[in-house]
Amino acid sequence: MDKKIYNIYQKLYDVYGAQGWWPLVNHPKKYHKLDYSYPHTSNEIFEVCLGSILTQNTTFISVEKSLQNLKSLNALDPKSIVNLDIEVFKTAIRPSGYYNQKAKYILEFIKFFEDLDGKIPTREELLLVLGIGEETADSILLYGYKQTQYKVDAYTKRIFLSLGLIPNSYKYKDIKNLIESNLSNIITNKQQLLIVYQEFHALIVQHGKNYYSKKPYGAGCFLSN
Repeated sequence: MDKKIYNIYQKLYDVYGAQGWWPLVNHPKKYHKLDYSYPHTSNEIFEVCLGSILTQNTTFISVEKSLQNLKSLNALDPKSIVNLDIEVFKTAIRPSGYYNQKAKYILEFIKFFEDLDGKIPTREELLLVLGIGEETADSILLYGYKQTQYKVDAYTKRIFLSLGLIPNSYKYKDIKNLIESNLSNIITNKQQLLIVYQEFHALIVQHGKNYYSKKPYGAGCFLSN
């Protein structure tokens, strides 16, 4: 594979620039571009985790509406959410869809989060929490806890398939392992690798929206040149 994957990252970064993920509703600019120190506080970590659960099967535009609803209720932290009337909570997160299911997932996650008492969870521990799958776990670890776990999404597979980098049979773990093994062999500094993981996923999403959201996927994509 050589540097093909890293070269894709570089091309995307050259075109789109730093993305500044994970967006935080209380941040003055929401996207903290080129500042990789976030999240700073336990509540900011929790907000990333909350957003990662809410974004399952929906767009972040919808998630932002839910987060803004919770912000207006002063309920962007675990204790405040637990103290909300359950129907009020469900109404607040309704824009993200599947609100009954997600409310249950979030309340289960809050128990887990509070039991951590500030410790960084392992991927294995997260995957045991109700409603936390591989993509959500990697999102929480990568953006919430600043761990070098690459997050794969549907755009990643579409783009890599279109470029002939993977077969259609590849599952989540196969794509994750491919990207992580390739990039970690090139970037040996852990902090720099973390930055690349964070930016690469965000760049894939931006590029995916532009070229891979409608069929035929990849029409006009500059990565194929």
